[in-house]
Amino acid sequence: MVRQPAVAGQFYPGNRQALVEQMQKLISGSVNKKDVVGAMVPHAGYMYSGRVAGEVYSRLTSSETYVVISPNHTGYGSRFAVSSESWNTPIGEVEVDAELVDLVRKNTDLVEDDPEAHVYEHSVEVQIPFIQTVAPKAKILPLTVQRAGIEQLCEVSGALSTSVKDLQRDVTVIASSDMTHYESRRSASEKDKLAIQKILDLDPEGLIEMVEARNISMCGYVPVAMMLMYSKDMDAGESELIRYTDSGEVTGDTEQVVGYAGIIIF
Repeated sequence: MVRQPAVAGQFYPGNRQALVEQMQKLISGSVNKKDVVGAMVPHAGYMYSGRVAGEVYSRLTSSETYVVISPNHTGYGSRFAVSSESWNTPIGEVEVDAELVDLVRKNTDLVEDDPEAHVYEHSVEVQIPFIQTVAPKAKILPLTVQRAGIEQLCEVSGALSTSVKDLQRDVTVIASSDMTHYESRRSASEKDKLAIQKILDLDPEGLIEMVEARNISMCGYVPVAMMLMYSKDMDAGESELIRYTDSGEVTGDTEQVVGYAGIIIF
C-alpha cells in the first residue's frame, strides 16, 4: 500500500516540475550545514511558511532516516500512530524505515501502526518534498501524536532514541508545528517568544507548561516536546532559531496572523 498525497495542489504544487522548481527556490545550497539531531519546522502552505521550512532544511546534513512527528489535526486513528506504508508525492515515492518502525513498536506498546491517522493529515505530508530534495535516498518514519501525558511522551521518545541507538541509524527528528493561530501580530509575537525560549532552552516540560498556562495555540507543541526529549537523550546541547515570521508577511493582515518558527537542535 502507498499513502497518496492529501494536500498536493493545495498546500504545495501538485505538478512534479512545479514542485521541484519551488524546492530549488526554497532550499539553498550555499549555507553552512550542521549535523542536526532535531528540528522544528512549520507545516502551513508553502506560500506562507515555505521560506522558513526551506531555511531549516538548507541547514541540515542529509540523514539515512527522517522521523517526522506531527500533531493529529483530524482526530482519526490512534494516539501515537506510525504508518509502514510508502508515501507518494509529486516528486516520487519515499520508503518508510520499516526496521526502525518495528523496533520502536517493540520498545513501547503505545505506538500503533495505524495508517488511518495519516490519510488526511497534512503536517507530515508537507515535510516530505523537502526531505526528498535534501536527501533523495532517505527513508522516513511518520508519527502523528494526539495529546498525552508527560510519562507517555517520555516513553515514546525514549523508545525512539533507544531504537536509533540500537540500530546505529543516522536519524534527524523533525517536529512539525506552527505557532500561534489567528491572533494579532503583537499578541502572537509575545506568546510565541515565550514558547520559543523554552524550545531554545531544551526544556520540553517547560514548553508544555508554558503553552498550556498561557493558552498558546501552537498546534504541534506535543511533537516539539517529544523532539526535545529525544534530542536530550541523544546528548544534544545546543539550539538555534533560524527564523520567526508570520502569515502577515504574505497577506498584509497583521490582525489575524499565524506564526511560523524554524529551530534546529544539535
